[in-house]
Amino acid sequence: MTVENSSAEHSSLAEHAPHAQRRNDVSLTRYSGRFAPSPTGPLHFGSLITAVASYCDARAHQGQWLVRIEDTDIPRIYPGSEDHILRAMDVFGFDPDAAIIFQKDRLDIYDAVIEQLRQQGLVYACQCTRKMLGSNHIYQDTCRDLGLAFGHQAIRLKVEDVEICFDDPLQGHHCSNLKHDLGDFVLKRRDGIINYQLAVVVDDYLQGITHVVRGADLLDNTERQIYLGQLLGYPRLQYMHLPLAMNDQGQKLSKQNLAQALDLTQAPELLKKAIRALHQAEVELDTPEKMLKQAVAQWNIERIPHTTELQGYYL
Repeated sequence: MTVENSSAEHSSLAEHAPHAQRRNDVSLTRYSGRFAPSPTGPLHFGSLITAVASYCDARAHQGQWLVRIEDTDIPRIYPGSEDHILRAMDVFGFDPDAAIIFQKDRLDIYDAVIEQLRQQGLVYACQCTRKMLGSNHIYQDTCRDLGLAFGHQAIRLKVEDVEICFDDPLQGHHCSNLKHDLGDFVLKRRDGIINYQLAVVVDDYLQGITHVVRGADLLDNTERQIYLGQLLGYPRLQYMHLPLAMNDQGQKLSKQNLAQALDLTQAPELLKKAIRALHQAEVELDTPEKMLKQAVAQWNIERIPHTTELQGYYL
């Protein structure tokens, strides 16, 4: 497993973003997937389910599989969590096909994309605070026509009155009119933090990703990402959203809900449990590498529950 640390490459990409040549020059006819955890805490069992599913789906399609650390929200990085993620990749037998990248090392790329959108008149500065917005979750275009200077303000993307739809093999047909359901959304916060929606779209493009396998908690982000990708001229991706592992209180396993960190000394047992949680054919308890190889050979997405929640798989 290799970790990327090349600021020179990042600068080169930034000079040409968002239409930079893709890092891996991957043909769109070939499956390319990824696992993209956020280091706001150590990996938990729900994270492992996502890693297993994204890995198996990519390998079953003879595609490549990448790992990306989504750490743009630097103040929320939990100490030691990045090291735990990297160790888990090794211990559980996951073998990415390219160096692991860290989004916090690529901020110049995202700023270059925002600048291009600004030149195209597709973004604007917003001075609204959460207190000013109150409980209204749909942005009302308050700052859209004010022409505020971009410094020290949030940057919002203009959305139009159009319906965005996609077909998910597990969650079915999904649609949203962003103008009615959300309004103009933030790409960069007032404190300078790059929003997840922007970073994920840009990096999926630059890494040549074609298929995204992730948890159903991110289902409602998809239309935003499709819309932004269309504005940037990026090819549309295929999305599959997995049902979420729940705890015994009926909450999704998450860092916010204090989900237990993966015990790296129990990798084979936890891997077997994750494969079972996805309703896949049983694998023999062995080394993680051999277990993943067997899981790939038996992979069948039709066996995954077509729901947003998994019941009965607690850690």
